[in-house]
Amino acid sequence: MTELSSADPVPPGHDSGQIDAPQLQLFVMALFFIFGGITSLNDVIIPKLKELFTLNFTQAMLVQFCFFTAYAVIGIPGARLVKKIGYMRGAAAGLLTMLAGCLLFIPASQTATYGVFLFALFVLASGVVIVQVVANPLISLLGKPETVHSRLTFAQAFNSLGTTVFPIVGSILILGSLASVSADQLSGAELDAYRTAESQAIVNGYLGLAAALAVVAAVVWMFRDKLKGEKHEASAGLAGLDLLKRPRFGYGALCIFLYVGAEVAIGSLIVNYLMQPHVMGLAEQDAGKLIGMYWGGAMIGRFIGSVVLRLVSPGLVLSGVSIGAIALIMLSTSTTGAVSGYSLLLIGLMNSIMFPTIFTLACEKLGPRAADGSGIINVAIFGGAVVPLLTGVVADTTGSLALALALPAACYAVIAGFGMFARRPA
Repeated sequence: MTELSSADPVPPGHDSGQIDAPQLQLFVMALFFIFGGITSLNDVIIPKLKELFTLNFTQAMLVQFCFFTAYAVIGIPGARLVKKIGYMRGAAAGLLTMLAGCLLFIPASQTATYGVFLFALFVLASGVVIVQVVANPLISLLGKPETVHSRLTFAQAFNSLGTTVFPIVGSILILGSLASVSADQLSGAELDAYRTAESQAIVNGYLGLAAALAVVAAVVWMFRDKLKGEKHEASAGLAGLDLLKRPRFGYGALCIFLYVGAEVAIGSLIVNYLMQPHVMGLAEQDAGKLIGMYWGGAMIGRFIGSVVLRLVSPGLVLSGVSIGAIALIMLSTSTTGAVSGYSLLLIGLMNSIMFPTIFTLACEKLGPRAADGSGIINVAIFGGAVVPLLTGVVADTTGSLALALALPAACYAVIAGFGMFARRPA
């Protein structure tokens, strides 16, 4: 007998617990595609800014720290905003915030200041958080409770489609060098001019993204009244923190923290890892293009997982892929050449079902408090700020990217334990 469970996001007074708006499923898939792609662009920006501002790994990881800190700062307020104005208006607000973040790359480039780039990324991420607070519970509501694991995993596949496409395009636009020199060979006015010229490639990419976001926000606003039966339980203050007292939800929130941290840390290091002579010795742009393979593995795995999760206990599947990720890290760090490089990239396949499965297992039986739970889960995504930064510290301290990967491996070990803990329905 297959053990299936549900996030059970049932609005009060709504008998079926579901919203009758099937036409919105495609819209939610598009949201997953957008915020997934934007998040993965950080993996392309990190090596670019690392070279432009001559940063060490710890300093370069501040890109992820500022981006994912938005989840800690905006997660709960974002959930309250969505509960107040509704899912569709909340999505429009998030998209416009993302647009503002993209436009901030213009002054960041003109001033050639690393701190301004970091602020732009924080604003951009704030919009992503609000959109994600909308998307996760909404996809749960738009269908039958019995298939919520499968449906959220399928939606996450579109997230992975974005994370696959955006880095490939981004590496072509952003990692292509405009000059034959590097920042560490320049100083003074020449260095400022070089940084401004090189960062213009980043600006152009994000301006195109801003235009696309404006169109999507306009479409979302047109559908702002399409949801029928949408209701939320009123809350105030730090709503949802009491949910952490529930062992299943608290353990799940910790695993979201660790999973996002591990996934982002590995993605952030891929370019520099593959450029190492004993691994694949690739040029920066060529290594950047392979980021798409890491996120593409997650996309393929999510399409496969949407079927597997209908047949096998989600908890057991989660434990299995977590152990697989640890095995691939060990293989990558103990070998050289193509085996070392491609085994690291294959971890994306293991990552595939982790977020949606942890999310739905943790949020099982939350009922009308689904939005509160989603807000806390989004705060837990702050792991994407902490774990990569600590991984950068280990890399700088030991001088070894291989040793730094021990930290993501430890994260996967904890997640494997949660899979066994939550293998039965709540």
